[in-house]
Amino acid sequence: MRSITDTLGLQGPLASRVPGFAPRTQQQELAEAVADALADKDSVLVAEAGTGTGKTFAYLVPALLSGLKIIISTGTKNLQDQLYHKDLPVVRDALEVPVSAALLKGRANYLCLHRLTLLEAEGRPGSAEAAQQLTAIRQWAGRTDSGDIAQLTGIAEGASIWPRVTSTADNCLGQDCSQFSECFVMKARRQAQAADVVVINHHLLLADMALREEGFADLLPRADAFIVDEAHQLPEVAGQFFGAALSSNQLLELARDARLEFLREIGEGDSVGRCADRLRKQVQDLRLAFGVDTRRGAWQSVAGSEAVQAAVKDLAAALAELRAVLSPLAERSKSLDSCLRRCDELTARFALLTETASEEFIHWFETYVRSFVLRLTPLHAAEQFQQYKSSLAAAWVFTSATLSVGERFDHFTGGLGLEGAETRRWESPFDFAEQALLYVPKGLPEPSHPGYTERVVAVSREVLGYSRGRGFVLFTSHRALQEAAERMRGELDYPILVQGEAPRDALLARFRELGNAVLLGTSSFWEGVDVRGDALSCVIIDKLPFASPSDPILQARIDAMRKHGENPFMNYQLPNAVLTLKQGVGRLIRDVSDRGVLVLCDPRLLSKPYGRLFLDSLPAMPRTRDLDDVRCFFAEFG
Repeated sequence: MRSITDTLGLQGPLASRVPGFAPRTQQQELAEAVADALADKDSVLVAEAGTGTGKTFAYLVPALLSGLKIIISTGTKNLQDQLYHKDLPVVRDALEVPVSAALLKGRANYLCLHRLTLLEAEGRPGSAEAAQQLTAIRQWAGRTDSGDIAQLTGIAEGASIWPRVTSTADNCLGQDCSQFSECFVMKARRQAQAADVVVINHHLLLADMALREEGFADLLPRADAFIVDEAHQLPEVAGQFFGAALSSNQLLELARDARLEFLREIGEGDSVGRCADRLRKQVQDLRLAFGVDTRRGAWQSVAGSEAVQAAVKDLAAALAELRAVLSPLAERSKSLDSCLRRCDELTARFALLTETASEEFIHWFETYVRSFVLRLTPLHAAEQFQQYKSSLAAAWVFTSATLSVGERFDHFTGGLGLEGAETRRWESPFDFAEQALLYVPKGLPEPSHPGYTERVVAVSREVLGYSRGRGFVLFTSHRALQEAAERMRGELDYPILVQGEAPRDALLARFRELGNAVLLGTSSFWEGVDVRGDALSCVIIDKLPFASPSDPILQARIDAMRKHGENPFMNYQLPNAVLTLKQGVGRLIRDVSDRGVLVLCDPRLLSKPYGRLFLDSLPAMPRTRDLDDVRCFFAEFG
């Protein structure tokens, strides 16, 4: 039998079948480490593989050759689709192994035939655009095999109609649904049960581990191994799921569904409709009580407000009134019985999220233009994650390009309770010493200086002149992004693309197409973005990416760590900033032929003692403070 190393070698099946495939020692060693981990159900491997290692193939090869039932979790739905539809078939075909695979997403990603019927019966889709979308969805429903809404490309992912024709754990009728036998969610789960390899995402993995509400509880215990890609995102996602949350949209959906199910099942009188209207009004009133602005804040900052207190009391009364009306009707209708159960669950959660919380949780809220979310986030998710992980007799592999801080993994492993895990690092196979240059400009003020962004724009203008555009300028705040965009539009001769003015994928496609554009972005462009070739030859970063100290989650965590005698800056804020910077820097060199300049504007990189940790965590490359070296670099390579 061919070894893992030979499979990924020059004479292996991937080299002969995958265009552009090049053997890499780092990839082979990572694949061997993954194979060793998969062979032992008690093993936990934490593996950092630098940009260009080819970690996807490095874990797919041993996974497909193992003969095990394996669940692979990715950071986002986009990466999930990429892995399932492109990477996995390529490796499977090259290896010629009879491995079955399935793609499984959260229920909100699948068309719900029952809710589609409800919306059609309501006869009020909303706008003319929504009516056209509803027609398109009905036509598509008759020909789709999967019901995966991502396949209907004519309707944007964020279109307001999707929540109305998809289900949630709250409103799914389960086996009581009249269309249960045709349910796309159940079909996807059955396929996942039967498959050798199942591709999911972190949100689905953690929702099931924490809440058991996504419904594939029979799938997890049967898995022999879990491979978690883009694992650096997992600790933050875990905090979301091992807490509690309630959105205004959940309450509004309850009001709408109760009305529709009543009209469909009973149709006598209007008591449910009146209660639904009152609930909807009280939800809107609570949103107004938070103030006009969109923001995140600690619950205690608004809990004493008379307006908020009154709105909370009225909303609780509206839920109680709706329950009183639904209760005698539940026996006559399974759909209304489901609404009653939802009403009880949301009432209990609303009470929990509007009372004083335990010190073990961060109690906060977030408002949007027309909606809000109330949240309880655990200060430490490690214990819960470790508890659920231990209940599954399986091997675990966690991999990403950014897991270590100064060659140590403590920050990541501590966040998930992975004490005793094997940790390994592989540097990028790219030759950063030849392919890249790090430029730290002279003379910039401290980032807190009111004219700082103006100076960053001035530096960017000079560097982008030498690079002839072809650059990303990444910011740590939307405010700085908008100021820079306004200034650059009048000062640069190259096309300017700005985050928020079009969907991310559309901006990236336009960036590649133009060939000399400058793209301005914030967090969405710091990771998960792959632009190879000359179109991206420069990455400029305005500040070291420390999280805003005004963020209520961060502030609560800082306070709690101080109470326990910990140093929140050194133990939390600094490691997170280092990992985020590594992600941003990873956008620059994406292929063996890429060349580029990395510009880190923040003077703290050299003036503060902690700056050394940032520098030591970056790939080794030449450094300069002389703009003329940048000019010479582009003159030679650009």
